[in-house]
Amino acid sequence: MARIWRIGIVKDTSQPMLGLHGLHTAFRGLPNVEVVAQVDSNPQDLDRKLSYTQARRHYLTLEEMLATEALDIVVLCSRHPDEHLEPIRALAARGCHVYCEKPLSASLREADEMVELAARQGIRIAVAHSARYNLSFRTLRRMVAAGDIGQPLSIIGRGKCDHRGGGEDLMVLGTHILDLFAFIFGPPARVMAEVTTAGRPLLAGDRCETIEPIGPAAGDALGALFSFEAGVRGLFESRRGLAAPGSSVTPMGITVHGTAGSLCMRFGDISDPGLQHSPHPGWLEDQAHYEPVPLVEERVIPGAEPLDYALCGHPDIPRARRFMDSNRFAVWDLMRAIEEAREPECSVADARLVQEMIQGIYASALSRSAVDFPLTDRRHPLGEDCRA
Repeated sequence: MARIWRIGIVKDTSQPMLGLHGLHTAFRGLPNVEVVAQVDSNPQDLDRKLSYTQARRHYLTLEEMLATEALDIVVLCSRHPDEHLEPIRALAARGCHVYCEKPLSASLREADEMVELAARQGIRIAVAHSARYNLSFRTLRRMVAAGDIGQPLSIIGRGKCDHRGGGEDLMVLGTHILDLFAFIFGPPARVMAEVTTAGRPLLAGDRCETIEPIGPAAGDALGALFSFEAGVRGLFESRRGLAAPGSSVTPMGITVHGTAGSLCMRFGDISDPGLQHSPHPGWLEDQAHYEPVPLVEERVIPGAEPLDYALCGHPDIPRARRFMDSNRFAVWDLMRAIEEAREPECSVADARLVQEMIQGIYASALSRSAVDFPLTDRRHPLGEDCRA
């Protein structure tokens, strides 16, 4: 008899958040899955909210749900990084596996604890760095590994570079880009970075105000040069106000240059612009020199219902279909990882590396020197107040 996976959802609508990614719908339509309960401290409009998750029961707190329900996997939907450690502690103590929104944490020491908890309690924690599960980015990675652009030389990535450009962009959106750097080329060996505010280099004690409680952040512009294996260099950049307000074109994305061509992929808020390939060696990022790459989806989830893309654009569900696709593949991979006693494709250790890269950027900018990984000082260079 097939195992029935019992799922819990934690999505607190009493706290308004920017840009949720639809994690609460990830298990819809998957075979042998029962979403048994949902936590929300706000009981208003409950029937509508439960209709999205298809949860059978509602609880006001995580503690109430865990005291009543026997769960296999719990989804943590909050995008505020300070709201992950305590639930993960409670879930790990009960042997519950986790699908967690990014950023995992604003503190490397907290991330270290989560990695240790997962190992000690034998649980799997998957983190929603959705690009890892996106067909375009997976195809890009495969083409780089196959030598389709020759020897890879560099990868260039940017955040959205909007009103959050600099430190907040790094934490909110740069997490996706830095995770892609590591997904494609592995962990970096070192970083050399510059962080500035109105042109002034970062000083000890600097902080910038952030729209969301995303932890310590500083600077309105930054650039970070990472060194990867085989001489590959990675440049991440974010500048405040670079993106035109209201423009459908975003600088957020990556370009990989090689000796025999380049690959480029941008993020789109409504639809994906598609993976682009240039057979010409060089450094141009002008998409006029690029052509679309045909994509072939070979992943199949036996017995899964078709995704309901009509949900795209509903509250807390992005309009771009890729988020529904990626969430489904992410939780399916988590289920397989649990059964196969392996790490999920985007594990808690992978997410910890992203936070380590972020703290490496600030450590380098403050010291005016290159910083090697892994970091020996696990404290945040800007301070440990994760609600800053």
